[in-house]
Formats: sequence, structure tokens, C-alpha cells
Amino acid sequence: MLDQQHKRRIDDLFEAMKAANESFLGYPFAKGFNYESLWRFLTVSGNNFGDPFGSQSYRVNSRLLECEVIKFFAQLFRAAPSETWGYVTSGGTEGNTYGLYLGREVFPDGVAYFSSDTHSSVSKAVRLLRLEHVVVQAGRTGEIDYDDLARQASRFRHRPAIVVANIGTTMKEGKDDVSKVRQALHGAGLEEIYVHSDAALCGPYAPFQIPRTPFDFLDGVDSIVLSGHKFFGAPVPCGIVLTRKKHVQQVLRTSNYVDVTLSGSRSAYTPIVLWYAIRKLGIEGIKHTFEQCEGLAGYAVDQLRTRGTNAWRNPSALTVVLPPVEERLGAKWQIMTQDVSRVVVTPGTTKKQIDALVEALTIDR
Repeated sequence: MLDQQHKRRIDDLFEAMKAANESFLGYPFAKGFNYESLWRFLTVSGNNFGDPFGSQSYRVNSRLLECEVIKFFAQLFRAAPSETWGYVTSGGTEGNTYGLYLGREVFPDGVAYFSSDTHSSVSKAVRLLRLEHVVVQAGRTGEIDYDDLARQASRFRHRPAIVVANIGTTMKEGKDDVSKVRQALHGAGLEEIYVHSDAALCGPYAPFQIPRTPFDFLDGVDSIVLSGHKFFGAPVPCGIVLTRKKHVQQVLRTSNYVDVTLSGSRSAYTPIVLWYAIRKLGIEGIKHTFEQCEGLAGYAVDQLRTRGTNAWRNPSALTVVLPPVEERLGAKWQIMTQDVSRVVVTPGTTKKQIDALVEALTIDR
């Protein structure tokens, strides 16, 4: 039974999380969303177990909406709906693991390649899957070094390649051009290639970026992952993985699996949230939201440079790259720092927040 002390702890936690959201600029997590009309779903049980497109005897699920979410992103990523399969995941890590898992099942003797700027979930996944792998150099902007990719792949030219292409690296939002990845591998003598796009942050708006980096199914990828909480603002982490249906069918033919998802039991709530978000925004709304964020990211770079901070960003990126910030400022604004620091202008970020951050970063200059 909850006593007054327990109730105060819950109230205090809510206030602390609410306050933290106001100074949350260093990680890609959208703010300012409102899903009040969906709260009623938290009063009922729900489980989207297994293949969202398969038949099931139980009805406590939201799989009809999940299928619509998959079809929406199949269209956005220029895939034929009849040839595309996917599901709503717990986040980008599960999606990256699933993409690499399919690559391994398609090419059991394959070697995985990814750049040094790739998200840590990929390193975790190749170890879990026992995939032989090679880390390729990345340039200053975070983009993979295609010449080094060709050099590394030439050592294993008689084995298939399973490549993770970054569509927005963790720290710099660098993007790997899928067409150049395939050209580099073909030039190294490889013909059997599986390409997975890690578009966790950029997936929803990558089609609208100028210049546009080749990253989708028409460009030649085999699977794509995006996150639901980073741009759309789902209140809990979630993601979407899409792949070519033929790869999933091959797994089913060569195994005795009934469920081809990784997680089995899955949230019935997150597909509802994602469905609500994409229906509310639509394609034009997603594009408009991206343009607003992109403009604010450009404003942040300009203001920081004006005040003497060597800030920069990749073309049309929402990630502002900074020299490493002081620990106290990093803690206050929740800024991630490795060799550089970063600020991510996601939906819900305000000019007032950017101005306050700029002032804090340059007050001692």
C-alpha cells in the first residue's frame, strides 16, 4: 500500500523528470509532444506478440495500426509495400541487431563492416551474433572512408559483406552514401552484399534533406532502422525496422521459427503512439517540422560562432558539433561529450533554450 512518503517520491520524481526535460539538449529525444488522448490505453493490457502481419487467435493487440505504420515508412523509404516487412521494436539497438541478424542469415559466411563513428549498439550486436567484423576509418565529418572500406574488404573479397551504413552518426550526424558503399565493395571484387541503414535519428527526415544522401530501398539497402522517440517524440523509447520480405522468408525457410521478431512479446502501446504521430503530422508535417529544426540548428551554429565558439554541423543536420564543453555545463544541459560535444535540435527545442545555452557556453569569454 502506498503511504504518503511513497506518493511524495512519485511526485518528486515527476517534477525532477519534468525539470530535466527543460534542459535536455545533448541527446536526440523530442520534447513538447502531447498524447493525452492515448492515456486510456494504459488501462488495458496489450501485447503485439510476433509477426504483425501474421494470423493470431488473441485480440489484445494493436497490430492493425502497427501494420499501417510499417506501410507508411515503406512508402517514405521508397519500398514496394508488397515486398517489404517490418515491426515496431523497443528501439534502435534492437533494430540494428535485427538487421545484422538478417544479414548473417542471408550470408552465414559474411564479414560485417562499419565505421569507427558507428553507434555502440552495432559493436554489441556483432558480438552477440558472433559476426566476424572490421571497423573502417571515418573522416572528420563522421562519414565512412570509402577507400578504407575497399581496402579492408579486399582482404575478404571471397566472402560476402554485411555493411552498416550510418544515416546520422552518434556525435556528428555524418551520413554514409549507400551507393558509394556498394561502388567501393564492387571495386574491391565483392558481389554478395547486404547493406543495413542505421537511420535511428535521421530516418524520418532524411528524404527531405538537401543534399539528399542515398540511404533507402530504392538506393539499394536491405534493411533500415529508425527510432520513434528521437524525432516523433514518443514518450517511451521505440523504433521501427524495415526489411525486404524475401530475407525474412529465407529465415523462415531455413529454420523452425514461428516468430521472426527478436523480442517476441512487444509493446502494443508504442505502435499506437507512432500511428497517432504520423497521422497527425503526415508527410508534409514531417517535412515542415524538420525544416523548423534545421533552421534552429543553423541559428545555433551562427550564434555560437559569433561568440567565438568553433561550432559546426554537417549539411542540413540537426546536430551541432562543439569543442568539448566543461563538465558543469555538460551536466546542466545533459550534453554528451566524446572527442567533441554535441547539441541536437529535435522537435520541441525552442529558440529560448538555444539562447540560454549559447549564453552559458560563452559567458566566460
